[in-house]
Amino acid sequence: MNQDWRGVVIRQLLLLISACLLVGLLSGEYAWALAVGFGAFLGWTLWQLLRLQHWLHHQTDQAPPHCSGLWGEVFDSLYRLQRRAQGERDGLQAVIDRAQESTAALKDAVVMLDADGNLEWWNRAAQTLLGLKTPQDVNQPVTNLVRHPRFKEYFEQRQHPEPLELPSPVNEQLRLQLQLTPYGHGEHVMVVRDVTRVHQLEQMRKDFVTNVSHELRTPLTVISGYLETLVDNAEQLNPRWLRALQQMQQQGLRMQNLLNDLLLLAKLEAADYPSDNLPVTVDLLLLSIQADARALSAGRNHRLSLEADPAIRLKGSEVELRSAFSNLIFNAVKYTPAEGQIRIRWWADERGAYLSVSDNGPGIEAKHLPRLTERFYRVDGSRAAHTGGTGLGLAIVKHVLLRHRGHLQISSEPGQGSTFTCHFPVTQLVRR
Repeated sequence: MNQDWRGVVIRQLLLLISACLLVGLLSGEYAWALAVGFGAFLGWTLWQLLRLQHWLHHQTDQAPPHCSGLWGEVFDSLYRLQRRAQGERDGLQAVIDRAQESTAALKDAVVMLDADGNLEWWNRAAQTLLGLKTPQDVNQPVTNLVRHPRFKEYFEQRQHPEPLELPSPVNEQLRLQLQLTPYGHGEHVMVVRDVTRVHQLEQMRKDFVTNVSHELRTPLTVISGYLETLVDNAEQLNPRWLRALQQMQQQGLRMQNLLNDLLLLAKLEAADYPSDNLPVTVDLLLLSIQADARALSAGRNHRLSLEADPAIRLKGSEVELRSAFSNLIFNAVKYTPAEGQIRIRWWADERGAYLSVSDNGPGIEAKHLPRLTERFYRVDGSRAAHTGGTGLGLAIVKHVLLRHRGHLQISSEPGQGSTFTCHFPVTQLVRR
């Protein structure tokens, strides 16, 4: 209430009191005159409150009741506030409608989830790609409608740095890519994209590599066999040919290793999870790999140390885990200078199990770390040729870990050595 209306109210009260006193003077009943006057004023005030309450609850879309004085100002002020709020609501609703219309026009599905993972809203593409139905699926858990086991694992993770690919629950021929993004107070936005064409192209690449590798394997085996025969009977040949034959045999062996790695990668990419999913005694597996690493080290006198918790076993394929772990350990042996130190650790905590392979070798620059698991990526081409690697070792490690629900972490500094750490979730562990 501003200063003017405060003065009006005071003057009205003074007039009321004066009128009551005048009636009391004429009648000789001052108390009754004041009581009747204030009672009438209170009744009038209550009547105006009832009119206000009725208008607010039943007629807020209409003009307020006509009234003069202070109550008229109250009615008019509330009506102006109501119209202003209605205008703001209309503006916000227009923005929401426009956002929903633009989102509905997207070919990618957009799904909004509450903090409990229940469906709140989705666009038309979500109905096509995920089979969501309006309104019966509203407030339903998303894991009840997308029932793929990998999606359930993905959804229960706290962080989602990488998208997930899986078949569409509506059409098995469609390949979807899902990405969860948190916002607000535990809510999520899920964006679903149809990547069937990309998946088909990737499958064509895999098939091409597999077929070519199989086709090259037979002639390469024949060539290697004849070269081995010639080298074994080198005393019957001209001595000038011995070095050439030995180099041809060495390069043939390198090509065979390359084809074997390509076929292994194709096998790893063929399925999401190993078929022989059994508890693996990792400490004994690492002991065996350590013995092979000592033989590979030969006269370079590397100091290899192993710390492995025998109570922790890992569900998965022993053959695939041996391939991944031996790649990491053998790489440390190849790239660590003579008399260098290599430390192998296997342990677990509340977040899962870890295998780390640390060395004090030359280290790797930070710009190379994100690309180390790419096929044929080499930090130093001459060094890789010297060690005889195929450039596929870390790619194999990456795919083996993905099949065992794990991931690879790499930390390295030039001149300080490198540490490769494999992290496996708690769901993959079996404790003795």
